[in-house]
Amino acid sequence: MSLASWFRWNEPPNRISQRNPTEMVVETLMMELSWQIKQAEKQQRERENEYRKIKTGVDYGWLVSYPKQSYDISPGERLQLEDMCTKIHPSYCGPVILRFRQVVAEYEPEAQEVSRLFRSVLQETAEKIKEEEEAKKLARQWNTKNRTSLSLTTFKSRSRISPFISDIKTISEDVERGTQPTRRVWSMPEFRNTK
Repeated sequence: MSLASWFRWNEPPNRISQRNPTEMVVETLMMELSWQIKQAEKQQRERENEYRKIKTGVDYGWLVSYPKQSYDISPGERLQLEDMCTKIHPSYCGPVILRFRQVVAEYEPEAQEVSRLFRSVLQETAEKIKEEEEAKKLARQWNTKNRTSLSLTTFKSRSRISPFISDIKTISEDVERGTQPTRRVWSMPEFRNTK
């Protein structure tokens, strides 16, 4: 018996992920949130150091040791955000991250505000997805209605349309009633309304 069969060295590694795409979206988006929180804390510390440096005139930043991450979102809020992330389609994961980074760069929030910005981006994207689904649904309905209405137009209509007979009363008709009809120029045919 060979050792290779015991350790299964000859078998190719299983590269296909066994995880659900929704789980991967949630994990990716939550990792982005935690990274942005860390970056916001880092920027906040740098601003505080610059303020102290300007205020005192001395830089003691090299003496200070910071904890790795001092702010963390509450478990309840984390669950709510994860639930919102499950509603994001995998194809929207990249655009959500880009939009979130854009909003963070625009507002330069503190660490406590990052989760609220993340929530607003998720809500915005969920609304956009919902609008697109409704538009697709309406397009499908429109296409099916068009098919049925086009099939009805192939039949010949039994009613004839006469462009000169109208049930709509106009002001000019009332005015013309009191006057004698004028003769038309000989090159133009004369149309009379017989009622």
